[in-house]
Amino acid sequence: MTTSVQILGYGSAVLTTCSFYPQAIKTLRTNETRGISLRMYLLFTLGITGWGIYGYLNRDWPVFVANLVTFPASAAILERKLQAQGALRRQRQHQGK
Repeated sequence: MTTSVQILGYGSAVLTTCSFYPQAIKTLRTNETRGISLRMYLLFTLGITGWGIYGYLNRDWPVFVANLVTFPASAAILERKLQAQGALRRQRQHQGK
């Protein structure tokens, strides 16, 4: 892989990862997950995991690093969404009794 192609890869990785983090930080600070789709974040987090593994196995470092950096934020949002879903489910069960 040429240096210019790697620079393009790292530059693109920085842009996409940086675009994701402000929303992740806002969600983690406010705990507001009503507007977030559980299925979407589950698939997104699985996709990031897959792309990270792909990048590692192919020694495609921009792909690997971008997904390695994005995974913790995505997993944290997914975890918050799962917590919120569980709390909502418990609340509905409690109201039904």
